[in-house]
Amino acid sequence: MDDHHDKQIEILVRARYPILYIVSWEEPRVIDSLIDIGHRTSKSVFEWSCSSGIVPAGTPVDSKKNINAKTKDPLMALNEVVEQVEPAIYVFKDFHPFLAKNNFAIIRKLRDISQILKSSYKTLVLTSPFLDLPRELEKDITIIDYKLPTFDELGVLLDRIIDEVKDNPKITIDIDPGGREEILKAALGLTLSEAENVFARALISGGKLCNDDVAAIFVEKRQIIRKSGLLDYCEPDVAFAQVGGLDSLKDWLVKRKLAFTDKAKKFGLPPPSGVLMIGVQGCGKSMCAKAVSALWQVPLLRMDVGQIFSALVGSSEENIRRCISIAESIAPCVLWVDEIDKAFGAISGSSTDSGTSQRVLGTFLTWLAEKLSSVFVVATANNIHVLPPELLRKGRFDDIFFIDLPDQKERESIFGIHLRLRKRKKEKFDLEKLARAGKGFSGAEIEQAIVAALFDAFYQKRDLTDDDIIKAISETVPLSKTMEEEIRTLREWCSTRTRHASVTAEEIAAKPGRKLEFT
Repeated sequence: MDDHHDKQIEILVRARYPILYIVSWEEPRVIDSLIDIGHRTSKSVFEWSCSSGIVPAGTPVDSKKNINAKTKDPLMALNEVVEQVEPAIYVFKDFHPFLAKNNFAIIRKLRDISQILKSSYKTLVLTSPFLDLPRELEKDITIIDYKLPTFDELGVLLDRIIDEVKDNPKITIDIDPGGREEILKAALGLTLSEAENVFARALISGGKLCNDDVAAIFVEKRQIIRKSGLLDYCEPDVAFAQVGGLDSLKDWLVKRKLAFTDKAKKFGLPPPSGVLMIGVQGCGKSMCAKAVSALWQVPLLRMDVGQIFSALVGSSEENIRRCISIAESIAPCVLWVDEIDKAFGAISGSSTDSGTSQRVLGTFLTWLAEKLSSVFVVATANNIHVLPPELLRKGRFDDIFFIDLPDQKERESIFGIHLRLRKRKKEKFDLEKLARAGKGFSGAEIEQAIVAALFDAFYQKRDLTDDDIIKAISETVPLSKTMEEEIRTLREWCSTRTRHASVTAEEIAAKPGRKLEFT
């Protein structure tokens, strides 16, 4: 455990905090740290699991002779903690299943123990990968979020592995100081076990450890994201040049491309927090999220809102914390929260989910306002009226952009982009004519019109023409017609509350000045 955690936990132990709850996947690191604290505070350290009962800390898992069968039962084990008189730290591993809401005997026993231990030299430590705490115990237990290994701790691990294999003639170590730093930076966010696995895999698969093993580490990180089930690792398959129009938004994003570098930090720039994009469906919000990841060359993580709001009571709050933790472990990265209005929309005091939605939103907003990590949040929304006002407050996002339906010039650009993507030379088409025909169409509707026209041309065994596209356009009823009232209302709301994604600074400066009358 790093010095910060070590000191924090030791202070709580010395202050006689009765019950600590350490959230971590890394039991060995936690146990080792608590053993060190036990030595410094002259306390014995014991560990408990449902398979071994209470045994001295550090007892080998396969040592059956040290199994304490009578304390395998959690209630019996807790009674043992009370009955022992010597100063000690008791570590109960994976205790969260016994904290189920209807397990009244365990909950009551822990509440009793919290009062008893305050007047003793004993501390009870619960460890678990998940935070699953009944509300009855909120005032009796202190929670400690156990951070992943630091750069220096990973460095110690890497040096140890190199030292172990350096005399093996079949292994080649080819890491320069710069490469070592890149490897360790890439490994940030992995547990010590995961980092050890990826270093070992590089040695076994290639017979060497070199600067190029950074790629293997990112493969391991993709596995972490995939296993979480809460975030999707998206390949940034949209180039910035494929986004038509939106000059103001694109200019804003380009200026922040280098904001995650050490040079920007030394200049005094904080890492950008995020951007909220509001607009009509199909106008390029999702495409922008993918494009910014490609532009900045950082991973793109998409938050699965459906998985966040799990059916299990209490797990939704844990899920949002896990999402944040995973995103921060992968940083620098882009966290894409698609259709955030569906995730956090219509949250009010009359919510029927026992306040779960409000607590999840509160966790997310607090993190947005206070985060120091290089996680750039791209949130998109279609229906602004259901978003809670606290989400729109200044400081949550760096800026809020409104993405409207494309104008004539932007439609020409979008037609040109999609024709080029389908291996057609835009010079052979009358883009101005097509853009006029597609007035009121979103970028997605323009794309679908071209696809429909391609089907017709392919069926007739000839190449695509302007007339094919115009015909496809005439057969489509755009959202600007079917949702005319909603779009008008959205434009009115955004006109004074957001920045327009398509207006550049040069265009604003070129507008005629206000005529003033002086006396």
